[in-house]
Amino acid sequence: MRLLNASGCLDALLAPDVARSLDAFVTKTVTPEPRQGNAPPRIAETDHGMLNAIGLANPGREAFLAQTLPLLGELGPPIWVSVGGFSAADYAETCARLPPERVACVELNLSCPNVDEAPESAAEIVAACRRETSLQLYAKLSPHAWDVGETVRAVEAAGADGISLVNTLRGLALSSTLAPVLARGAGGYSGAALKPVALAAVHAARCVTSLPIVGMGGVTSGRDALELIACGANDVALGTVLFADPDAPTRVRDELEIAARDTGHASTDDAFCGAHATVATTVNGT
Repeated sequence: MRLLNASGCLDALLAPDVARSLDAFVTKTVTPEPRQGNAPPRIAETDHGMLNAIGLANPGREAFLAQTLPLLGELGPPIWVSVGGFSAADYAETCARLPPERVACVELNLSCPNVDEAPESAAEIVAACRRETSLQLYAKLSPHAWDVGETVRAVEAAGADGISLVNTLRGLALSSTLAPVLARGAGGYSGAALKPVALAAVHAARCVTSLPIVGMGGVTSGRDALELIACGANDVALGTVLFADPDAPTRVRDELEIAARDTGHASTDDAFCGAHATVATTVNGT
């Protein structure tokens, strides 16, 4: 099991020691052109999590390739580049420019709730990128679809090498004056309350694919990570927890081993897909 960060939840150049404590580092989403992002305020705490409407703020593809990527390569962990855009061509052009000697994997951000989406389907975007790169492609999908499995099947058929689940949910919070707390209005909701949504999505995805899955959403402890593994995740990403606890990667790893033993498993690998066996037994009545 590899431990990663969720895209946008860690600046490796500002916190290099945290990045080095991960098994792979996922960049903030890169778009073809520079983006200032949405107007502030664009981050707000809620009772049970966090809302953000950053809007894919980034220096753009050219600056990323010339300046950011070489510096990230000096840190040590394999680099996963999160790629975004507003059309399939945007995604594909960026994938074509990523150097295989510096990039271990591409995570296609197909589900950002804070910007206008590309008109093409997730599968069409994956197919366009597949034609342009031999790098591994992971499709990061939204938890909003009722049948996540259908989307997973489609992106796998289009050439995806793996799945990332889940991105944030769209949410809204109001101030004391009943105005939205974020300038954009709604934003992406993350935090501990997202875990049941992530577990359901990973479980559904594992039912229809043998592709590797990175599970994320609401992970704050080793037990949380173990539950994602039991639902079918091969790897786990930490998100909102990194804002409050930069030592979370080390702590979660330690807790994960303890959680596995506490649930009667010899190792975390032994717990893989354990939740599926339980469901099958209950449904079949045996």
